[in-house]
Amino acid sequence: MCGIVGYLGTKNAVPVVINGLRRLEYRGYDSAGIAVLNGELSLVKCKGKVSDLEAKINGGIGEASIGIGHTRWATHGEPNDVNAHPHTSNNGELVLIHNGIIENYGSIKEALIQRGYTFHSDTDTEVLVNLIQDVKKSENTTLSKAV
Repeated sequence: MCGIVGYLGTKNAVPVVINGLRRLEYRGYDSAGIAVLNGELSLVKCKGKVSDLEAKINGGIGEASIGIGHTRWATHGEPNDVNAHPHTSNNGELVLIHNGIIENYGSIKEALIQRGYTFHSDTDTEVLVNLIQDVKKSENTTLSKAV
């Protein structure tokens, strides 16, 4: 099972999100990741436990008041650092965590590749975040309408 934690507030999001991910460990997972925003995006993800994610962060992610985190149970692509969530769009403007399965992600991915998108993972979530980016750009619309 996967788990998602989000935080927006006045505290440092990193320990809030990490503690939330720890509370979801009982559900089972194979990788974990966190993204925080404080002027710029910082992203850390890895295969393994939340404790492995904490060790990889090791104070290097900074403080932020906005953050999302994810524990993943692989459905598309093997458990590794690259396939762990969150995923970013090609232009780096969007970050996405997603639970579930997108059945037609393969055909969407092929269409996006034809439009110049590149992919680094084997996940349907990376396809989805780039699809949202593509709709936002091609239709010159807001993020909420693109979603």
